[in-house]
Formats: sequence, C-alpha cells, structure tokens
Amino acid sequence: MGSIGAKDVPVLITADGRRIDGRKADELRPLAITAGPLKQADGSAFVEWGANKVMAAVYGPREVHPRHLQQNNKAIVQCRYNMAAFSVDERKRPGLDRRSQEISKVIAEAFESVIFVEEYPRTSIDVYIEVLQANAGTRCAGLVAASVALADAGIPMVDLVPAVAVGKVADSIVLDLKKEEDNYGSADLPMALVPQSGRLVLLQMEGHMTREELHRALDLGVGGCRKIYEVMREALRTRYGADAPSPGVAA
Repeated sequence: MGSIGAKDVPVLITADGRRIDGRKADELRPLAITAGPLKQADGSAFVEWGANKVMAAVYGPREVHPRHLQQNNKAIVQCRYNMAAFSVDERKRPGLDRRSQEISKVIAEAFESVIFVEEYPRTSIDVYIEVLQANAGTRCAGLVAASVALADAGIPMVDLVPAVAVGKVADSIVLDLKKEEDNYGSADLPMALVPQSGRLVLLQMEGHMTREELHRALDLGVGGCRKIYEVMREALRTRYGADAPSPGVAA
C-alpha cells in the first residue's frame, strides 16, 4: 500500500465510539444465509454479509481428479476460492491469482480438520466458492458459505465452522471489518473455529497488534463466531426443519 495522506483517510471511529457505518465495536454487519439454492450441486449455500455476496457449492464424495492425489485411507478436500472479475470496483483479471490460491489452500486445510475424511477413502470432496460481490472479509464469508454447503450435502463434520475477521482500526479493536476499515486499519485477523470445543481451524494476521490487543481481538472474534454459528444453524433449519443436519451426522 502506498502512503496515504491524513486528509485522505475517512473518520473510521467517531468520538462516541461509532464506526463508519454506525456499528459498535462488537457488532456484525447484517448477515443472511440461504442453504441449498443450487439444485445441481450436492450441497450449496448463498451468503449475503454486509455488501458481500458469496456462493458456495459442494460436490462429492466423488472420484478424485487428478487420480494421483487419491488417498487410500481418507478423502481429500479440494477447494477453489475465486473472486469474479466483476466482484470489485476495479475489474480484476479473471482466474485464480496467488491470493485466491492461498485462500483456497487454507480453507481446504480448515475443513480437512473437521470433516470425517476417513469415512470416504479414495474420494474427493470438492468445494467451490465464488465471490460475486466483495466488501472485505470474503474469505470468512466464503468459509461460512462452504460450511453450510457441506452440511447441505450431508458431509459428516465435527461441527459447522463459523468465521469472522477482527481488526485494529484507529487504535480500537473491532469486529467484522468492512472495506474502509480493512483498507485504512492497521491490522486484520481472520479466524474460524469449532464452536463446541473452541478449537481454532484458521487464524491469520496482517498488520500488528500488541499482546493485549490480540487477546481482546480473539475474545471478540470468538463471540462473533458464536453469533454467526446461530445464523448458520437457522439457515439449515429453514431448509430442512426438524431434519436439519446435526454436527457429525450426514443428512
């Protein structure tokens, strides 16, 4: 990022502690999740989170391609995270760039630790995440969408996996960054966890926080993930009613 003059930076935190969109430090952006919108996928979900719009589709377990990746004692999880060329203000080059490849890898690794992969040896569970409109926090929105899509596909997991980004903005620790906060803030901490155990399956940080700030950020993120978890469960209850998939049980 190039140097930014003070006059170019918007007021991110007001004197009364409100953020640029009026939220308090611990408030999430509006979140809506629809389970099962794609009929040709084994499982799918659509997430609208603030100005983010993200679709996820799951196929499998199915034959592994390419075949040399096949594991005799477990399934492999393959993820493709992609931002559509029209998802951002300045049109991006179509296809997977290095950032998309990195995010695809960390999301696949997160799900490998919660899916009962040993139940499906020599197969592949394929997760596709398409960001249709982006406004910060897309990897977390994609992970949430993919988690609901996996449950919709009946893939046995330890639990759903909520995710959220916490950041440091104008020397304040805040939950669920939007674009301006992400651009002008001094730290960004995306995280994902298993709610029942509190085990973190994704934790990355860009920027700098003190030890005390990091502790506050983690506490804030855990609280945010638990709120998101309830929205994820409600999306599945809306689709399946009393037959909604339970953690660790195939639909």
